[in-house]
Amino acid sequence: MSLVSIIVPCYNEEATIRLLLKSIYAQSYPHHEIEVILADGMSTDQTRSEVAAFRKEFPDLLVKVVDNPKRIIPAALNFALEAAQGEFIIRLDGHSMPYPEYVERCVADLEGGKGDNVGGVWEIHPAGESWIARSIAAAAAHPFGVGDALYRFTDQAGTVDTVPFGAFRRSLFEEVGHFNENLLTNEDYEFNSRIRQRGGVVWLDPAIRSVYFARSDLGALAKQYWRYGYWKLRMLRRFPGTLRWRQALPPLFVSGCLGLALLSSLWLTARWMLVIILILYFTLLVLSSLPVAYRQKDPRLLIGIPLAITTMHFFWGAGFLWSLIDK
Repeated sequence: MSLVSIIVPCYNEEATIRLLLKSIYAQSYPHHEIEVILADGMSTDQTRSEVAAFRKEFPDLLVKVVDNPKRIIPAALNFALEAAQGEFIIRLDGHSMPYPEYVERCVADLEGGKGDNVGGVWEIHPAGESWIARSIAAAAAHPFGVGDALYRFTDQAGTVDTVPFGAFRRSLFEEVGHFNENLLTNEDYEFNSRIRQRGGVVWLDPAIRSVYFARSDLGALAKQYWRYGYWKLRMLRRFPGTLRWRQALPPLFVSGCLGLALLSSLWLTARWMLVIILILYFTLLVLSSLPVAYRQKDPRLLIGIPLAITTMHFFWGAGFLWSLIDK
């Protein structure tokens, strides 16, 4: 078997870092063929103490910590790559938990020539027990919230635009370069765009599964999706052909609502158009939340899921629009 380097950007992940490390320790791939490189953005909590405690408890799994003084995700990935020794590179996050066969399946797909980057499906879990945390997790896996981002819900293998995290041969980075440190978000999508631009394949295998912990409250969700929208435009300036309908709709929706809101003080028809659009929008959100609320036997999700999806749409769209005018 070949050595696998698992690279992980992290910052203040004391609540979940041991969950990640324990899930890596539980992998079916041999421990002596795995190394874990954590690129820490100078955490101010107990992340490093948690890592040290884990290493003491499980000394047979090699875990390295490297500094990320730039404190941005693409730099963390690049610092970790510099320290990695493996033939295969697998990227994970500090708030994720791969299934036990994750590494083994990634390596098998790479060795089988399925793709230049292979990845799987997120199982999105709430980052808390509150009804709003569970609503956010449900919204983050709902087609109405994420469109055709297949890695959040599909059970079909195939070629895709991007996958969460990703697994690669080390040689790929010599061909397409490292992660773009000019992008604070969307660095993985941009990297995959370079792969596809060179004729490479990004492969999604639903048998490769990991748990991802969603944001715990609407404020954190709003910040996350503002960043996504803002940096998506910066990425599109380099790869304009990668724009997808799910990414175009939020800025169009937000700009349309803002335009009608501005016109409504002068034009009564605009006011009624805005009211009708918002009523239809929230009605669709509530109706699409019904099956989830029924399955989970929690009527509060009929409020929480629409709130979460609205936050995702509006802040993604607003971030995208702000990036248009922000120099």
